[in-house]
Amino acid sequence: MDFEKAPVQAPPPQSPEGCLAVAIRLPVRIVVLVLVVPVRMVWDALVVGGRFLNDTLLRPLGRALLWVGRALFVWPWVALWRYAVVPAGKGLAWLGHALLVVPAVWVYRQVLTPLGRAIAWLVRGVGTGLAWVFGVIGAALGWLIGVIGAGLRWVYARVLTPVGHAIAWVLKGIGAVLAAVGIGIYTGAAWLVRYLVVVPALWIHQYVLTPVGRAIAWVAEGAAWLVRMIFTGIGAVFYWTARILLVLPALAVWRWVLVPVGRVLAVVVREVGEALGHAWRIAGRISLAVGRFLGTLLRWIFVEPVRWVYRTVLTPLGHVVRDTVLRPAAEAARSVGRATRQALTAARESARQARADFRRMLFGTPAEPQAVARREPAAAETRTLGSSTTALTKD
Repeated sequence: MDFEKAPVQAPPPQSPEGCLAVAIRLPVRIVVLVLVVPVRMVWDALVVGGRFLNDTLLRPLGRALLWVGRALFVWPWVALWRYAVVPAGKGLAWLGHALLVVPAVWVYRQVLTPLGRAIAWLVRGVGTGLAWVFGVIGAALGWLIGVIGAGLRWVYARVLTPVGHAIAWVLKGIGAVLAAVGIGIYTGAAWLVRYLVVVPALWIHQYVLTPVGRAIAWVAEGAAWLVRMIFTGIGAVFYWTARILLVLPALAVWRWVLVPVGRVLAVVVREVGEALGHAWRIAGRISLAVGRFLGTLLRWIFVEPVRWVYRTVLTPLGHVVRDTVLRPAAEAARSVGRATRQALTAARESARQARADFRRMLFGTPAEPQAVARREPAAAETRTLGSSTTALTKD
């Protein structure tokens, strides 16, 4: 047994409500309830009427229209497809197979295949002959090219190689002389360029251009600082002017006018919404009570009297009519039916007997059927080598 009680959960903290919400809530809920109750009752009546209309009229009508639509639009096309298009397609497919596929297969097997094999054998033979001819020609050309290549190798080794070596030795000597002359010319030109161009240019850059550039940079930095300070002052003036003339008044209007008005409107809208929901639920309960009252009144005015009349008057009267009228009538009808069936059966037997007597009188008694020997031996007999039971070797 558990002697420790479960800790009770504290309700969630609710936000404190002001006097404005409390003052607005009661009159708003009363007014909204007075306005919403008729609307909710009309809405519930429309819902009930719509459900009754849907169950009793629209759904059977929709099913009937669906059946009529199927009978008029779907079933004829299905029957046309099943009993006309499909058999016609099968017939055309069989006709096409018989008139096109079968002759084409026969022509392919009996004509084109042997003809293709003969052409292939002929082409194979011609190719073999041409290969032998071209092989012979290629061998002769190879021998001739080998002879020419040997002659060219001898000319290269004995004539062109010594001449090339001699020309290379002469060109090496000329190159050495030209290299020595070029080195001297390059050294003199480099000395002249160094002392006539490079040294004066370095002196001008170090003692003329560098001081002038530093002075120009200092003047540019001062001008930039002055322009920056001017624009900073102008921006500060515009900022404080816009802040004092626009931002502070707008902030004051937002803080002291719009926010309180918005809070009041939010409270009003929230209370109106809650009042609408509360009134809608209360109106639903009122409408449910009114509907139950009307249903009970209708039941006691119409249904219960009709049920009482059915149970106390119509049911005993129906039983009396069933026991005194319907059952004797049914028994009489069954008796008449049995008598009629027996009479019809006797009449059919009499007619059948009369036809048999008339047939015997005209054609005589039919001959009795003769027994035919069976193909299989009787149970007491057995098969032997001397006797056969087949139709061809039967004794």
